[in-house]
Amino acid sequence: MGVAGYQRPARLDEALAALATAPRVVVAGGTDFYPARVGRPLDDDILDISGLTELRRLSEEGAYWRVPALATWTDIIEAGLPRYFRGLQLAAREVGGVQIQNAATVCGNLCNASPAADGVPSLLALDAEVELASTAGTRRLTLGEFITGNRKTARRPDELMTAVLVPKPRHEGHATFLKLGARKYLVISIVMIGAVVEVDGGRIAAARIAIGACSAVAQRLPLLERELVGRTLDSRLAEIAVARHLAPLKPIDDVRSTADYRSDSALTLLRRALVDLAGAT
Repeated sequence: MGVAGYQRPARLDEALAALATAPRVVVAGGTDFYPARVGRPLDDDILDISGLTELRRLSEEGAYWRVPALATWTDIIEAGLPRYFRGLQLAAREVGGVQIQNAATVCGNLCNASPAADGVPSLLALDAEVELASTAGTRRLTLGEFITGNRKTARRPDELMTAVLVPKPRHEGHATFLKLGARKYLVISIVMIGAVVEVDGGRIAAARIAIGACSAVAQRLPLLERELVGRTLDSRLAEIAVARHLAPLKPIDDVRSTADYRSDSALTLLRRALVDLAGAT
């Protein structure tokens, strides 16, 4: 399986056995791992899971879509997924450049748990769950339970995230994703929004909206979600969104933006997202 300090198993059971013996840094695409270590020796104990081909293909399984550990952002872009995945596919195109999208994995994006992770708002809006496996068994957590803080997750050292599970909506689903950055390409987000609505008879039966890069963890907007239910899906939805709906957010001042600018931008993008949802019917 490899020299000391580096292992590249060919089977899932081998990977889980390695994690059971000692903590290791799990690497798939490596697009976060290697840039963070530029200029210093690679002295981590690495578990490279890129050889686990059984964890590559997206699949439809009963009430869920399964996005396995090695599914890349390019896989998301190119897959023939239902229209309620539109927001996630738009987010996938914002993950670095094409070379990064070809290598970076969806599960790796979640395990890295950056507040500005492009995939998190859309997956929160999709009500996604994560599947964690170890030699002791498998457990599932909602994405909101899994990401606990800035670069912090609920994954135990002996666990491997084997998949993201996206439940199928009860009604016709519509989705979008919007991102604000300092430039068009290869940019870390200032604000981003993932939104999904389920529509029954022309009216919103369920709404899930999440905003990223404005808190240590991307946040859902439950008050707005409740107020959208029962509304007609049209461009007038933008009039509903007001500042009080952003109460869960805790924007900060940093090198990319001030907190005030993030708050103002979040409300603007939120209104645009609601208009975009209406136009995506």
